[in-house]
Amino acid sequence: MSSKGFTSSLPFKLILALVLGILIGLGLSAIEGSAFCTAMLNVIVTIRYISGQFINFCIPLIIIGFVAPSITRLGSNASKMLLLALIIAYISSIGAAFFSVVAGYTILPFMNIASEVEGLKSLPEVVFALSIPQIMPVISALVLSITVGLAATWNKSKYIINLLEEFQAIVLSIVKMFLIPLLPVLIGTTFCGFAYEGSLTKQLPIFIAIILIVIIGHYIWLALLYFLAGAYSGKNPLKIINNYGPAYMTAIGTMSSAATLSVALQCAKKSEPPLRDDMVNFGIPLFANIHLCGSVMTETFFVMAVSKILYGAYPTVSNMILFALLLGIFAIAAPGVPGGTVMASLGLITGVLGFDTSGTALMLTIFALQDSFGTACNVTGDGALTLILTGYAEKHNISGENLETKNL
Repeated sequence: MSSKGFTSSLPFKLILALVLGILIGLGLSAIEGSAFCTAMLNVIVTIRYISGQFINFCIPLIIIGFVAPSITRLGSNASKMLLLALIIAYISSIGAAFFSVVAGYTILPFMNIASEVEGLKSLPEVVFALSIPQIMPVISALVLSITVGLAATWNKSKYIINLLEEFQAIVLSIVKMFLIPLLPVLIGTTFCGFAYEGSLTKQLPIFIAIILIVIIGHYIWLALLYFLAGAYSGKNPLKIINNYGPAYMTAIGTMSSAATLSVALQCAKKSEPPLRDDMVNFGIPLFANIHLCGSVMTETFFVMAVSKILYGAYPTVSNMILFALLLGIFAIAAPGVPGGTVMASLGLITGVLGFDTSGTALMLTIFALQDSFGTACNVTGDGALTLILTGYAEKHNISGENLETKNL
């Protein structure tokens, strides 16, 4: 990625907003009690509130716009192999999530995360509380998306299917033109508040440690995926993963599975054998859109840490189980934008775990800081799942003549 491309990327803008927010917050803290400080804080907390309201409003639209069209696309294309691909992608995602849950309950209590810091300053109340209610609850949006998508597929309702495709394009435009540009504003104002209150310096080392733990978790999960794929297919997985270096590095540089797809295909095709060419052409583009094990693992671990940092307690086991199971579904239909997994699942974060605006802003920030490594894990894991498809096709004598997939 060129320097110009990096400076225009979302992670750079988020980091810049974070730094500016911290600097402004520290500056306001130094002049606490002045008329200028009070006026600035009133503006900042109001902007943060309205930004959070708009993001929450968009959550059901994102769910409907991406889940329903994804179902209609997958309904008639190579149904048996698509079903298998969906199952193993979902199992890999929720497996990574549960692995992260266990690691969270095991590791985080030993990290001395401070949820309450003495001597914090207080932010003023919101001056202009513009409430923007959602068009429907998050779970209702998910159920509506699944039922409409399946019914449209079964009835071959071309009009509804085309309507859903157009609606997805509209929602994606909303995400790109409104939601993504708004994220730096939300994150900057949130961290300005953190810096003004005085809690930020105590939490920064925890964020760095959490990111490093998650990256190590990525490597462990990839090793497990390739081991299981090799055991099932009876083939040597090292012949695949040894060729995936360029794809891994490209994913780190681009932070996009779509941008890495051509390199991932080249890496996978160098692995023939053990991968079958038809399975590579079918599986790699498909998994680039539905298999997000690294992102799911990251988000699961992060929500536990953020919950402890901001709310003083970890989510309950039952809530984390529900979160992990639903997150696997949301990951399959996550939009193809930076941070797509956490964007698509904001409804779970707020609805299942009860995060407020500060919690979602903090999640978006630390997720974006490691997004490139999560994407690299997703892309590299696709090779293991394609090996499983190859093993299944060979065991069941499935030819690849009619297997096609669309770029979701």
